[in-house]
Amino acid sequence: MEGETSWNSHCIDDMSKDIGEFDSFSELSDEGNKEMIVSVDSILPDDLLERILAYLPIASIFRAGSVCRRWHEIVSSKRFLWNFSHVLSQKPWYFMFTSSDEPVGYAYDPILRKWYSIELPCIQTPNWFIASSCGLVCFMDNDSRSELHVCNPITKICKKLQEPPGMKFSDYSALSLSVSRTSHNYTISIVKSKQVPGNFLQWDLSIHIYDSETMMWATSLTEVLTGWRGGDESVICDGVLYFLIYSTGVGTPENRHSLVAYNLSSRSSPLIRSLIPVPGPLTCGRLMNLKGKLVMVGGIGKPDRPDIIKGIGIWVLNGRNWIEVGRMPHKFFQGFGELDDVFASSGTDNLIYIQSYGAPALLVFNMNQKLWKWSLKCPVSKKFPLQLFTGFCFEPRLEIAP
Repeated sequence: MEGETSWNSHCIDDMSKDIGEFDSFSELSDEGNKEMIVSVDSILPDDLLERILAYLPIASIFRAGSVCRRWHEIVSSKRFLWNFSHVLSQKPWYFMFTSSDEPVGYAYDPILRKWYSIELPCIQTPNWFIASSCGLVCFMDNDSRSELHVCNPITKICKKLQEPPGMKFSDYSALSLSVSRTSHNYTISIVKSKQVPGNFLQWDLSIHIYDSETMMWATSLTEVLTGWRGGDESVICDGVLYFLIYSTGVGTPENRHSLVAYNLSSRSSPLIRSLIPVPGPLTCGRLMNLKGKLVMVGGIGKPDRPDIIKGIGIWVLNGRNWIEVGRMPHKFFQGFGELDDVFASSGTDNLIYIQSYGAPALLVFNMNQKLWKWSLKCPVSKKFPLQLFTGFCFEPRLEIAP
């Protein structure tokens, strides 16, 4: 199918080492216009070729490794990975699950506008919790919420983490991951929430932090919230853990959601002091870190029926105030409909992906250009009316390992 490529065919480990020389190009000499055949390999030294190849999209780098033995050795070398690490971030890919039972699907490359069939390591079902940052993806099981893996979905390098502390079977959990681009160390946070037995308004909330440098978990905070509970949305942005909490029935519809800003260094408490109101009634909110700024994509609820969606907006947090930077045009919103009060959305760099759970269509918003655009159609069709689709975005990197 057009736009679909098997990702396995681009894996560096499978590159052939018996491929001939790269196509030559013709050049006219000054002596009698005599044509000379000049090989690119004979012109460019290794270090210059490494720098050129490092600026290619990920998929093109894998293809370049299949050109000849020399290019394969270059893109497989540690020095090439060092050069690649100093290149500006790659555009994020979006992985769309195409099954409700198996963790299979396709990854969308926005640069080449192609879908790749890739296999995700570690994850067992699509309903696992997923967080990503700077080339790494963290998976957490949805049953005990104690099995965690961190992997690079491009290189397939994976690491299983030790079991986190705290309640094993929480009612709600929110997972987030933050990777340092310089040291490649990473931080994982889990916000767990469970109802206090016999009390509908009170919820136990705890925050657990994993540091890859020490390879240890620590319980950063335990607190009882009244009138609020945790959820499944969180993100780490510039050393601050942000997560959404939800009203348990107290307050006006405008206060169905609220944002908690928890500084991972100072560990301020109680959490109620750090609440940031959301920009109006929302049907749902999705949090993401775009170039160090907290961005929220939210379903805008009707004033009289806050559970009915009337639009989708995008806001950036500035201090404690929200600035609206985009609102989905009606012609695109029609692809979602009033019944899609919740949806999948994630982003990084300057791209935001928005996907309806009810269809395999993927909408892309460019933060710099303020441009909305449908992706190339995913090579999958809906098999039955109630089939659900979801996904997540990640930055394709070669040099980062868990």
